Amino acid sequence: MDDLEQLKYPIGRFTPPENVSAAQLDKYINDIRYLPTSVELAVQKLDQHQLETPYRPGGWTINQVVHHLADSHMNALTRFKLALTEDSPTIKPYEENLWAELPDVKNTPINVSITLLFALHTRWVNLLDNLTEEQWARTYTHPANKTTPTLKVVAANYSWHSRHHLAHIENLIERNNW
Repeated sequence: MDDLEQLKYPIGRFTPPENVSAAQLDKYINDIRYLPTSVELAVQKLDQHQLETPYRPGGWTINQVVHHLADSHMNALTRFKLALTEDSPTIKPYEENLWAELPDVKNTPINVSITLLFALHTRWVNLLDNLTEEQWARTYTHPANKTTPTLKVVAANYSWHSRHHLAHIENLIERNNW
């Protein structure tokens, strides 16, 4: 793996699992459960200059990554709820790179998005902890990548997504000896 690929995908690219065991599902839910605390701990000692540092050349700043997590995971909870209440609905993709440039990302302190992550993940994990096997098998259609994942695979994806962006932050801190 070349250096830029390693910076972009510090834990590797997401590969959808073919089967998800109960133990794996528990791990995915715990990754989602503990992301807000992990992000808060990772950024708590960073100053404004550090928060405005991109995690890689051409990449988002730590500020943008934290706000992106809140944006992405708000969409994730909505997608779960749509899949649970509609028959394989087609979800709405969004332009995450454009969202990362909007004024709320530029002008809102990250503690607001961290607080949002705590509240959002509490709701999301309360949902995930109480799904039946039948509910976990429900799907939605993603028109951009033309997939129809089960909610188990979606949980795997957001577990990866959580660890992926946390690694961006933690690796930058480590590389710069912050």
